[in-house]
Amino acid sequence: MNLFKNPRARAECRYGDKRRNLLDPELAEVVRREIASWPQYQHTPLIPLPGLAARMGVAELRYKDESGRFGLGSFKGLGGAYAVYRCIAETVTARTGDSGIKAADLAGGKYRDLTSGITVCCATDGNHGRSVAWGAQIFGCRCVIYIHEKVSRGREAAISRYGAEVVRTRGTYDDSVHQAAADAATNGWMVVSDTSYKDYTTIPREIMHGYTVMVDEVISALADKALPTHVFVQGGVGGLAAAVCARLWWEYEELRPLFVVVEPERADALFESARAGERVALTGDIDTVMACLSCAETSLLAWEILKDGADFFMTIPDSAAVEMMRQLASGADGDPPVVAGESGVAGLAGVRAVAADASAAHTIGLDAGACVLVFGTEGDTDPELYRQLVGRSATEVLSGGAP
Repeated sequence: MNLFKNPRARAECRYGDKRRNLLDPELAEVVRREIASWPQYQHTPLIPLPGLAARMGVAELRYKDESGRFGLGSFKGLGGAYAVYRCIAETVTARTGDSGIKAADLAGGKYRDLTSGITVCCATDGNHGRSVAWGAQIFGCRCVIYIHEKVSRGREAAISRYGAEVVRTRGTYDDSVHQAAADAATNGWMVVSDTSYKDYTTIPREIMHGYTVMVDEVISALADKALPTHVFVQGGVGGLAAAVCARLWWEYEELRPLFVVVEPERADALFESARAGERVALTGDIDTVMACLSCAETSLLAWEILKDGADFFMTIPDSAAVEMMRQLASGADGDPPVVAGESGVAGLAGVRAVAADASAAHTIGLDAGACVLVFGTEGDTDPELYRQLVGRSATEVLSGGAP
């Protein structure tokens, strides 16, 4: 484990107008109302884990379980599918003059003669691509998804099931991002990417607003309970972490919880950016079992939030994630068994790593009075890999089958 205190973070700093131009509370509420109107929408559970909390020496540990979101196995449906809806709605409005187009209009086929001629595309490590493909299927457009050479066949098949064309590229996730952008420019497709870069921020911003819906649900669930003192969230390109950080920031302002970003030690672009004081791109091998966090470049918008909003950045080895998957599956001292994928447990694995290190725990105040919030952002999105790592299938874990 490596832990870095962000020298730019200021606990007393308010959210402010500058950050509202990045992620805006009013726009987030518009997004929340739209997504809440979808027939598949329901709150995902916020699971208390008192047994694991006791083992870690903290007062409370709550786990936001996104494994059931829209039947996609991860939180990504809140972002990618919503962005597909917005792209198509705006295109239809431009061509017809109709305004106020709802997701239900598109899903019902009202504009199918137009939407069938639209193509959306993106690069993915798995979960985002599945969300975009699902959105394209619902809203009636064509979809092309780019995956890099290390993406598993299981995740490829999961994307294909939603009718998307899947293109496998050489290199890393970031190479597939560039390939998707180049092909989209050539073919006139719309890129629905969850990472932002120069001259490409509008769609990633909408995706991040979608992610805040998950945090809205947490805030609602905690209305009559102790507020979190610490939040650990996995990194990746940073969109998820920035959305969680921003939503908690404008809700609680200077009373917001201490915020820790957790990354794989081989794919630590946010950690290295924090140490450098500016966005940096990684070089070399970034392969990690936490496949959805295997990113060499940090999202531009995400960095603008996290560079001041994250209190600490940390890295963990792959073994920490695998051990946490197994621990959740087995339950701890009466906790319910939880099915969680390798990328989805990174935040919780970070809590465990800090709790096991007396110096680190003291540094961030992770003690017997701490109330910790983590986001379990995926279930067994690759069932075969899950079985290999945990030793049981998700069905066996939830049915109480022996380890």
